[in-house]
Amino acid sequence: MTPLDKPLRRAIVIDGTEYTLLIDPDGLRLTQKGRRNGVSVNWKDLVSGDEAMAKALQASVADVPGAG
Repeated sequence: MTPLDKPLRRAIVIDGTEYTLLIDPDGLRLTQKGRRNGVSVNWKDLVSGDEAMAKALQASVADVPGAG
């Protein structure tokens, strides 16, 4: 298995809108192309199943145009 030791960027199209997915050792970030703000999730929060993380994710998705 290859370790995730540097950022990995990929482009993805969701419902006709282009996004950039950044995966790095800290977590992942989904950002609409041409924008600075997006949805971020830390690996620690994701694997813990923490309710606070779920609420934070919902709040961050509400700020992204075209999401949720």
